[in-house]
Amino acid sequence: MEEFSLERIKAYLALTKPRVIELLLVATIPAMLQADRGHIHFGLMLGTLFGGWMGAAAANTFNMVADSDIDQKMGRTAKRPLVKHTVSNQQATVFAWVLTISSFLWLWLVCNSITAAVFVMLTIAFYIFVYTKMLKRRTHMNIVWGGAAGCMPVVVGWAAVVDNLPEGSPAHWWQAVVLFLIIFFWTPPHTWALAMKYKEDYAAAGVPMLPVVRTEVQVTKQIVAYTWATVLVTFLLIPAAGWLYALVAVASGVWFLVVAHKLHHGVQHGTPVRPLRLFILSNNYLSLLFVGLSLDAVLGLHQLTSMF
Repeated sequence: MEEFSLERIKAYLALTKPRVIELLLVATIPAMLQADRGHIHFGLMLGTLFGGWMGAAAANTFNMVADSDIDQKMGRTAKRPLVKHTVSNQQATVFAWVLTISSFLWLWLVCNSITAAVFVMLTIAFYIFVYTKMLKRRTHMNIVWGGAAGCMPVVVGWAAVVDNLPEGSPAHWWQAVVLFLIIFFWTPPHTWALAMKYKEDYAAAGVPMLPVVRTEVQVTKQIVAYTWATVLVTFLLIPAAGWLYALVAVASGVWFLVVAHKLHHGVQHGTPVRPLRLFILSNNYLSLLFVGLSLDAVLGLHQLTSMF
């Protein structure tokens, strides 16, 4: 009985896609630190992370329910709880609704941010109805527009801080928009690099990911374009940050671009390539960029605009 209970707990945890939720932690913290540079709202940060985690977990669980049919056809997803029937679709749906309601109430009442709570609800609705239901199985642009849901943790974190600042404090929402756009443009090269490796799985499931419906040269050309867009957008935040973020943004951006171009060059010339290398690098790139921003904000370094 104890083993069975432990297996069920593991299954429910797997429904939330813990590795995907890592983006929540990577993105929310620097956004909250940058929203009020030089100050660490530790309790609010922990509360927001927990509330945001519940919202992301709810969205991922709803997604697994909606995709349970195609998950059976893909080797990469064949061990998911709903495929193995460790948890039923009905049980997963109830679990997702509990997480959804809990996330909203937590962010509103505990974190004192109705704005963050509403943003999380919009994110869940967008992820399920726009990305999963409308886009994922119909267009190769699915991850481009659907990826907007993955950009929302920075907006949620920003809202949580702004709602708790003294009345009249500047909100600087444009910076939250820039952070949103960084993740928006980062998501396609990150995802397409992985999809290049597993394109047969996506094809078998009838999901028209870009590597399934386009040649590798076309895919890597798009990867390079979105990588450039990502790096250039990171520079927009430099005036609102200090020298540390500027240094990290430039150095890590060059690194990201070099690997993306190498992948495209290899495909063009028919040499063996490792798209997973770019996938792994993209994770490291985003982490490094946001760690740099976090340290820059915590140290309260003089913003570059104040030096001119």
